[in-house]
Amino acid sequence: MRGTEGPHNGAVRTLLLLALGVVAVSLSGPLMAAMVVPPLAIAFWRNGLATAALGPGVAGGRRAELRALRGPGLRTVLLSGVALAVHFATWVTSLTMTSVASATAIVCLQILWVVAWQLLHGERFDRRVVAGMALALAGVLVVSGVDLTLSARALAGDLLALVGGVAAAAYMLIGSRARQALSTTTYTFVCYGTCALLLLVACVATGQRLWGYPAPQWGLLLLVTVTAQLMGHSVFNHLLATLPAVVVSLTLLLEVPGGPCSRRRSSGRCRRWERSSDWPSSWPG
Repeated sequence: MRGTEGPHNGAVRTLLLLALGVVAVSLSGPLMAAMVVPPLAIAFWRNGLATAALGPGVAGGRRAELRALRGPGLRTVLLSGVALAVHFATWVTSLTMTSVASATAIVCLQILWVVAWQLLHGERFDRRVVAGMALALAGVLVVSGVDLTLSARALAGDLLALVGGVAAAAYMLIGSRARQALSTTTYTFVCYGTCALLLLVACVATGQRLWGYPAPQWGLLLLVTVTAQLMGHSVFNHLLATLPAVVVSLTLLLEVPGGPCSRRRSSGRCRRWERSSDWPSSWPG
């Protein structure tokens, strides 16, 4: 009896963490829709604030690990941060060009890119895994109600969402490799920090305002950082040390139904967010 309690408890803990991660990242959509902050600036602040929050933990208990991070290991984590920045920049931009349903469904093709990469590297999957993945993707398309609008703008948005999905797959695969040698705290600190730095450059280059928001908007930025970033992304990054990237990516499909629904519930506020004259008329994120 005691011999089975350890593995059982570990499986329960993993399932609870997966559930927590899904719920946390699902809050990202409605929280972002409630903001009048430029989308790319939101991405910068959630990564920048998360990096700042992780700083004391790294300085207090992971300083030696951080100092030892160099060479191929450092390049791997930096590359993961680049992939995360590309994911945020392209996918959030796509939300201003095509429907939320279409962008959400397309970015979730990330699971296909993860599987394709692993197949190219000789990994094989049980037929039940492939069948389950196909069923889950079909469910995503049905629940999201993909927009088939053929306008040039919508098509460009769909293509950006596709790039965002590829970048998310790269972020997941690279992170899975990096987590085999690094703690969650050190990995996320460097990865989020790299992502934030790149997004800061993008915000400055495109003239997106990074401060001067009303106090409630800063509250929402803190909330999306604590939930979607620290309790969502960080939990999934933690699990990448013990779960295959394909399993984590498949779990993220559970985030999809909440995106379009939350968007519809706050459609009035979203329209103001997209049309706000306080920001440039064409946002790149």
